[in-house]
Amino acid sequence: MLNRYILQQSVTSRDDVTDQQPMPPESSAGASAPNAVIRRFPALGYRDFRLLWLGQIVSISGSQMQNVAIGWEIYERTGSAVMLGLVGLARVVPIIVFSLLGGVVADSYNRRRIMMLSQSVAMLSAIALGTLSALDLSSAAAILSLTAVTAASAAFDNPARQSLVPNLVAPEHLTNAVSLNMMLFHTAMIAGPALAGVLIATVDVSIVYWINAATFLAVIAALAAMRIRERPSPGRSHVTRGAFLEGLRFVRSNRTIWATMLLDFFATFFASATALIPVFAKEVLGVGAGGMGLLYSAEAVGSLIAGAVMSTLPDPRRKGTLLLGSVMLYGAATALYGLSTNYVLSLGLLALVGAGDSVSTVLRSTIRQKATPDYIRGRMTSVNMLFFMGGPQLGNLEAGIVAGLIGAPLAVVTGGVATVVVVALMAWIYPTLRRFEA
Repeated sequence: MLNRYILQQSVTSRDDVTDQQPMPPESSAGASAPNAVIRRFPALGYRDFRLLWLGQIVSISGSQMQNVAIGWEIYERTGSAVMLGLVGLARVVPIIVFSLLGGVVADSYNRRRIMMLSQSVAMLSAIALGTLSALDLSSAAAILSLTAVTAASAAFDNPARQSLVPNLVAPEHLTNAVSLNMMLFHTAMIAGPALAGVLIATVDVSIVYWINAATFLAVIAALAAMRIRERPSPGRSHVTRGAFLEGLRFVRSNRTIWATMLLDFFATFFASATALIPVFAKEVLGVGAGGMGLLYSAEAVGSLIAGAVMSTLPDPRRKGTLLLGSVMLYGAATALYGLSTNYVLSLGLLALVGAGDSVSTVLRSTIRQKATPDYIRGRMTSVNMLFFMGGPQLGNLEAGIVAGLIGAPLAVVTGGVATVVVVALMAWIYPTLRRFEA
């Protein structure tokens, strides 16, 4: 029903898909502070990108709050690490089922309208979670089901959003736009989980769901206010079997893109310990819900710092080597976090995990977007979704199962070590990735 409704809503506006020329940056004459910001972050000079960026800060903060609330409520109601792992399964199954369709839809119909519909579905899911929790009617099955609905909406939202961004800024400012999106995501990961932890400890978990529902209005309003009017471009696809296969063939034939996706999947599969943070907060570190929020935020703090530092440095030449090194840092810091029983040390190690992840994500995203023509960007992004969302969510399931067998700390340690091994293998199997400089 969801996909059919997207197609019905989009087919009425096939004469406005993406305009290939973004509106020029706006001048801020007479305002030295805005000029300084735009010189530092030129992508913010584009009005439509700026609207979307600001709306996403609010919305993603709410989504991060909800992720914390779901993990806490599931663990409070079941006391099971395996059930925490099932949250990851509930998120990844809809991605597997719908992401390729979402990519074809993003390449065939109006991307803004797809985003507005998917954001509305996610908002209704948050309202349902808040209502059930407030009435004390929540169950693990209900939470997992609504989590799956939210993930299904993301399978359509992400390809549309990531395909739209390169058309909101000039090509020379795309890397800056990707960096800004990473910064907003990690800012949201700092603010959202920390606030969620405080609200859960002092008010009630249901308030987190209600706040998240309200934040979706920010993106919907931003999309409605954007001036860009999308027009058909050569190569625009239709929802057909051939369009599905074309996207798969494109990704598989480009060894650099393929290698980055494999690296992303296996690293996040083995080193995804996020699902076990409630266990560490309650049983290993003994810091409760308030301390749990800071554990969730620590990784984002490291990512934000690394992203800010990276944006001040010259464009690195040996991008492949830097990419592999950053993923190796991600795995090593994860293993050390699993060994830590000190709260402050754990926060620092999670910050290192985030730093490694941030650097690798910016490099991977920029390479993929620049290497992909606009007409197939949605499908490339949807294939990538199977890797970058499938890896951590299946990894969360794996972490929960392994934690149930050998304990949470050892599950995290073995996952971090496995990630380091994967990086070494990828560097050997794909020398083109290791040597990549362009």
